[in-house]
Order: sequence, then structure tokens, then C-alpha cells
Amino acid sequence: MDVITPKRIKITLKTLRAITFISLLLLVFLSTVILSIVLYAKWQGPPSLSVPQSTIIYANDGSKIGELHNGQKRYWVNLNDISQHVINATISIEDQSFYEHNGFDYKRIAGAALADLKAMAKVQGASTITQQYARNLFLKHEKTWQRKANEALYTIRLEQNYSKDHILEGYLNTIYYGHGVYGIQAAANYYFGKDASELTLPEAALLAGIPKGPNLYSPYVNREKAEERQHVILHTMQNEGYLTEEQLQEALSTELVYKTKTEKIEKGFAGYFQDAAMSELSDKLDLDVQAVQTQGLKIYTTLDVNMQKKAEEIVAETISKKSDIQTGMVAIDPKTGYVKALIGGRNYEESPFNRAIQAKRQPGSTIKPLLYYSAIMKGFTPATEMKSEPTSFSYDDGKATYKPSNYNDYYANDFITMLQAIALSDNVFAVKTHMFIGMEELIKTGELMGLSTKIKKNPSAALGTSPVRLVDIVNAYGILGNGGKKIEPTFITKIEDAQGEVIYKADREKEQVLNEQAAFVTTHMMKGMFDSSINDYTSVTGHSIADSLTRDYAGKSGTTSTDSWMIGMAPQLVAGVWTGYDKGKTIDLVQERSYAKTIWSTFMEEALDKQSVKAFRPPDGVVGVYINPANGKLATEDCPVRRLTYFIAGTEPTQYCEEHIDELDGSEEEQKPKEQKKEGWFDKYFKWWD
Repeated sequence: MDVITPKRIKITLKTLRAITFISLLLLVFLSTVILSIVLYAKWQGPPSLSVPQSTIIYANDGSKIGELHNGQKRYWVNLNDISQHVINATISIEDQSFYEHNGFDYKRIAGAALADLKAMAKVQGASTITQQYARNLFLKHEKTWQRKANEALYTIRLEQNYSKDHILEGYLNTIYYGHGVYGIQAAANYYFGKDASELTLPEAALLAGIPKGPNLYSPYVNREKAEERQHVILHTMQNEGYLTEEQLQEALSTELVYKTKTEKIEKGFAGYFQDAAMSELSDKLDLDVQAVQTQGLKIYTTLDVNMQKKAEEIVAETISKKSDIQTGMVAIDPKTGYVKALIGGRNYEESPFNRAIQAKRQPGSTIKPLLYYSAIMKGFTPATEMKSEPTSFSYDDGKATYKPSNYNDYYANDFITMLQAIALSDNVFAVKTHMFIGMEELIKTGELMGLSTKIKKNPSAALGTSPVRLVDIVNAYGILGNGGKKIEPTFITKIEDAQGEVIYKADREKEQVLNEQAAFVTTHMMKGMFDSSINDYTSVTGHSIADSLTRDYAGKSGTTSTDSWMIGMAPQLVAGVWTGYDKGKTIDLVQERSYAKTIWSTFMEEALDKQSVKAFRPPDGVVGVYINPANGKLATEDCPVRRLTYFIAGTEPTQYCEEHIDELDGSEEEQKPKEQKKEGWFDKYFKWWD
């Protein structure tokens, strides 16, 4: 038996003092470390809570047409817009003392450590919601001491600088729910097709169980296990006092209905339009693709979903599936420049090359309205006459010649009016006009009306040999149709950032760039292509579709060996269609040559079906008179054709047509000739220049 001696007591007391001293030192050290960490965290300030968020693209009615998420679907919603069931379920299963602790649940940590020690393995987690949020925001998920230390630091920073509700909101918006879906809003939509605010108790409990193991508890991966975990969470919620027994039993017996995994908007819907919108966004905000995809922007576009669907259906139904011919189509609101529908090709998945935006093709006779506007500004009128016959033109100081031909070599071999020339698409009249007013005039008008490709200075430019983009020339027609106000093809009306702040809004101020009276006169002449009363040596170019049209349109078609065009407008809408082959192959089949007009006429009729019939309203400064379109003189009751035609005030004809006057009865008053305007140099010039 050991005897405790005074010497032993001394040694024991000394040891105890040493242990106490060391413990105090350790305590001071740990306190200093903890205090240092806290002070450092405080010095670091609040960490940024920004995370990549999906950018959403909306049509003009607010419906979603697409999203950009760089492989990760993310949305941010306020805590107030999240179902309370989600909040309760999440806290119950993830962190029951969330509102009491300071970021770390020490009791839970101790319990988890004890459980791990007993099992000699990692069997229980103790991370709080704040710790998980810190990990989701800032850290990689590798299991290292450095990562653990950083996680602790970020946890302290979060707790010091943000409220519990702010942290919970961030957590619910960043946790992973499987299948590339991040955040409760994306999860609610992905699994149940609804917003986070609409989630029911059973749905909320199901979703709260997924983050623990997305590859295990997703109902799309293993529905049985997902719903087993849902039951565990519901029982836990009842134990925590969030549910009554009645609510628990009702939730347990509710059969969940999951959304099918296909998107509501089919993949590739309006793909060409979306690409064009993203290009415009990059230009307006100077953002790269990565930034656009991850900044959680809300992009509101001009797209009319119904018009887009009609356009796609009409193209698919009109063009033979056996044909390799391609097409482009654009529909624009002429008052604003807003692009309502766009097709860049027959299949976006096979070829994303946008033929409506990127392709530059010869426009053929669709360039003539720009030419005749230029001519009106130089003194021409719809009644101006020139001779339609084979003609050779010299240019470049006599070094070169150009001899255009009419379609099928049909000529009037007589004088025709400009009103007839545009309706019949007389090429000789067009080139004569181009040469007379000066070839630079068409170039100036093209620039004035927004063509991004410069028209070449040569005689053939009058017949559309200088390539243009479809979207540009359709927009140019819109400028004519709206009375000469400048518009630009616009795809985006406004953009909001992730906080809902408007960071871009389309400019709606429209500058007057064309003479309003000349623009209207040109537009009214363009109605002639559908008016068979103007038929002469050949038919008006719109005769094949005129009977299918139920309202007044102004338009112009165009044809080259490799391109077929139809562009036309009503006051509410201007649309253009191009068809052709990508590699310049000629269009030889008669059926393929009719595609552009058929698509255009069908689209316009269906797109405007529910809208009121409107007419192009004449502005002040123009005069409407009835003329004989064959000679441009004022029509009498005896003329077989009397057509209302508009002129800039002061340029209207004053001579009456005498070609169809019946035999007079001999009375002195009736035999008196009508007053005639003295023929000026302008008219004399055209009478001999043929």
C-alpha cells in the first residue's frame, strides 16, 4: 500500500499547477484564435452573395421562350415568394436550431462526432444551413482541412453581416436539386411545373429531401426512395410542431403529380430569333456570352408567339419536304421596328445560319420602291411616262454598255406610266429612271433607309444586283409605310438585371428621315402589283395571289435566277420572304418560284386575321385624283380604267384623257375642249427619249 508523503503531494500539486497553466494558455490561445477569426471576418466585411443565375428570354406577351443557363438552371426568388411549407420542411430536416445558433450547432457537432466515433466512419453530418450556404457560394466541395477552415470563415462572415432570413433565402436559392437545377424556384418548375410560392406541403417535403442526395432522392431517378424520404421529412415536421396529426395524414395520403421532363416551350422554338436577340443584347450592353448566360437577366423581346408559330407552320406546309430550297422570313411592326416573327431557315437544329439576318442576296425588283421614291424626290410622279422597249444604256463615260431585258422579253413598245412600271415590274423603265436621276440617288436612298450593304453605282443596281440582307430591306419598306420615320429592326424592348432594375430600354423616338408625302405616294403606287385593272402588255406581278388577299396591301416582288422575293405591308405589319438555295443554285422549278409569294400572302392574311382592316392614310400635302393608268391623265367617265392615285400637291395631272370620249352631240358647250396644261420641258424630254 502506497503511502502519500509530503514530497508526493508537492509533486502532484506542481503537476496540477502545470496542467492548469497549460490549459489556461491553451484557452487563451484558442480564445485569441477565435477572436482573431471573428475580427478578421468582421474586417473582411459582408461577402458577396452573387451567384450565377439563368437568363430568361420572354416574348412580347410575357411568356417564356427560352433561357440561357450555361448548363445550370438558376433563378432567384425572395423569401416571401417561397411557400412556407418549403421553409418549414427545410429547417426541420436540415437545421432545426437554425434561428438559435450563430452559424455552428455545437451540440449537433458533438453528437455527430460521437456517432462517427462509434461507427469508426463518417455516418452523420452536422453542417448548418449557414455552413452549407457558405459552401455553395464560395467553395469547392473537396474534403480538405483548408476547405473546412475557409467554410468556417465564410460562415462567420455570413452570420455577422446578414440576417437569418437573408441567409435562408440565399440557401434556398442556391442548393442543388439535381438534373442541373439550382434553387427552389427552378426545382418547383422542373418537378411540378409551378412557382416556388405555389408548392403544397407534400411537394415541399419531397423537394426538401432531394439535396441530401440528388442522384438518389430525385423522383425521376428513384421515385420510391424519394417518397420514402418525403415521409421521413413529414414526420419530422410533425415532431417539430409544424404540422398537426391531421395535416400529416393528409399529406402522407396525397399522390404527387410530377411534371413531364419535356419543357413547355419546345427546344429550338424561334431559335433564329433568339440568336438575333442575343446578338443585339451583346451590341447594346457590350456583354460577352458567359456574362449573358449567368447574370440572371430578364430579357423582354418583341416576338409575337402566335405570329412566329403561324410563320413556321406556313413555311413547313408550303415548301415541299423533298425540296432542298431554303427560306428566310421577317415580320416587323412598321411603327416601331419591332420584329414580330423571324425565320432564318427551314431547320435551326440542322443549320443555325440565319438567312434573314446574315445572308446577303440580290434583291431583284424589290429594290425598285427605293428607286421610285428617289425619282419622286427628283420630280417624277406616278403619271410620268417613258417608253418600254429594248434599250441599250451607255455608262462610265461611254466605256461600258448595259442592255436590260423585261421578264420573258415582254415590252409595251409604247409609253407607260411609272404607276404601271412598278406594278408590271418593267425593267427598262427602272433603268431609265435610275440613269436619268443619277445613279448616286439610289445609293443615297439605300443609306437613308438603313441598308447595311452599300448599293453599287452601276445601271443594273436599279434591278437589284447589289446584295442586301432581308431584314434590312423589309425594314426599309417599313420606313416607306410609316410615312418616312426612321426605324431599326429591334428584337429587345427592355432588359432587367437579377434585382429587377431596368438596365436597358429600347428607344421609341423616331426621326423623320424621308419626305412624308413622297413616301406615301410611293407606298400607294406599290398597291398596284395586286390590281389587275393595271394589266397592260403583261399582268401585274401579284396577280397569282391577289384573289387570296382580303385587305389592301402595298408590296413588291423580285426575282433573279437564284433568288425569289416577296415583300409587302399593311399599315400594322410589314413582312418579307426570301427563298433560294444556299450555294447559289438556280431556281428552275415553277413551284419553287411561287413559294415566296404564297408564304407571304398566307402569313399576312393569318397574322392580321383578328385585326381591323386599316388603310394607308394620306398625309397633308398630297392630292388624290382618278387617272387613266395607261397614260397618266385625269380619267373621264368614258375611260375603261379609273384609278385613284396620289400625287404630291402641285404635281398632279391637269390634262384629261381624250382617248375614250364618246361621239359628242354637237352642242357648242360640249364641243368646247377641256383646258389643258401646257407641256413643259420635263414632259417633252421623256416623249423623245426612248
